[in-house]
Amino acid sequence: MKNLLHILEGRLQALPVRMAVQLPAGPWLGARNAAVTLRFRDRMALLALASGEIGSVGAAIVEGRVTQEGSMRELMAAAAGLLTGNPAQEPDHLGWRRVLARARSMAVHTLQNDARHVRFHYDLSDDFYTLWLDPRRVYSCAYFCDPGMTLAHAQEAKLDLICRKLRLQPGERFLDIGAGWGALLLWAAEHYGVDATGITLSRNQHAHVQQLIAERGLRGRVRIELRDYRELQVQEPFDKVASVGMFEHVGRAKMNAYFATVRNLLRPGGLLLNHGITAGGVDNAQLGAGMGDFIERYIFPGGELLHASAVLHDMAQAGLEMVDTENLRPHYARTLWAWSDALEAAQEPARQVLLAQAGPERADKALRAYRLYLAGSALGFEHGWMALHQILAVRPDGDMGSGTMTGAQSVYPFTRDYMYTTKDRTPCFTSSSPDPRPT
Repeated sequence: MKNLLHILEGRLQALPVRMAVQLPAGPWLGARNAAVTLRFRDRMALLALASGEIGSVGAAIVEGRVTQEGSMRELMAAAAGLLTGNPAQEPDHLGWRRVLARARSMAVHTLQNDARHVRFHYDLSDDFYTLWLDPRRVYSCAYFCDPGMTLAHAQEAKLDLICRKLRLQPGERFLDIGAGWGALLLWAAEHYGVDATGITLSRNQHAHVQQLIAERGLRGRVRIELRDYRELQVQEPFDKVASVGMFEHVGRAKMNAYFATVRNLLRPGGLLLNHGITAGGVDNAQLGAGMGDFIERYIFPGGELLHASAVLHDMAQAGLEMVDTENLRPHYARTLWAWSDALEAAQEPARQVLLAQAGPERADKALRAYRLYLAGSALGFEHGWMALHQILAVRPDGDMGSGTMTGAQSVYPFTRDYMYTTKDRTPCFTSSSPDPRPT
């Protein structure tokens, strides 16, 4: 134990922020006047701290075995300094974990389990999410194309960027897989004139979007279904498909089937925009240092991340051709810090909302878990342990004469300028811009 404390003392002194640790028996280690303080009630959590298992320390905080004082930003700076390696790089001798992870992925991702996992997260409480998301409740990476943007404005810029990348046209049939609280679905219908269908597994989200559709007079042109993508039956395929923040729930073992299903839902020559979190490491089954286990236990049960190269592999195997890929990783770090700061500023209202929903024990645990999750995820995107890729793909129609160029075989023009200029030719969407529908 003395050797462990000596190691820990040295590591605390080397941190970029002043940190203090109170041992289970009462003594203190670390800096005086610390910016971050952790008080430990058991030795196992202390061992996790000394070994760099920051996800395990996070779990101990959620469970009340460790108490934390100090800002989330300073705590995350300390956490990064306590790591003993890159959590996105799996050691060679642990490659067997990938085999086990694939077997588990195959077993876990059934229709029933996936629905339960989604509802565990998204049906926690709409009022809770409202406290720290933007007014449209966009729960995915924003697009800060102008450094001075607010979060709400950057989320609108992201919605519009997706619509422009898909070249949405009035009257087209548009599918939003994993529609969330309906922001993209409604944006595409109201600004681009499409006939829009969304699907979700969250009962709360489904009810919310139905209400918005009615309030905005969009019945008949916009609809939301409480349905798994594998159960969606349509008479004719869609012209354009978007999947935003959804394929992280699909599972590594089911990714081929997922893209094959999406391909069948898309008409020949149509466009798919897949927006989602990807792994920073090529081979790791989940983030190391206990962080993947923390996310699985408290936030996203059943969630799995793939490296962008693996996503492109599975997409190509399903008969979809990637035509454009963009990494928005730092944008997601900024988005998550905005969410984290908002939740930090609304801790007591958040606790009251969760108390009404789940009772005191679960409410306190959920609040501690989300505080750590948002700030820890921001840290992960800043360091490149995770990324955020928008992948645009086509289902080739086999007609060498279709499209704007010989061999295009789709509506994609094989130029990129249309993605980044709005109707008034400005490089970034602004709320004061003219109607952004394409000419």
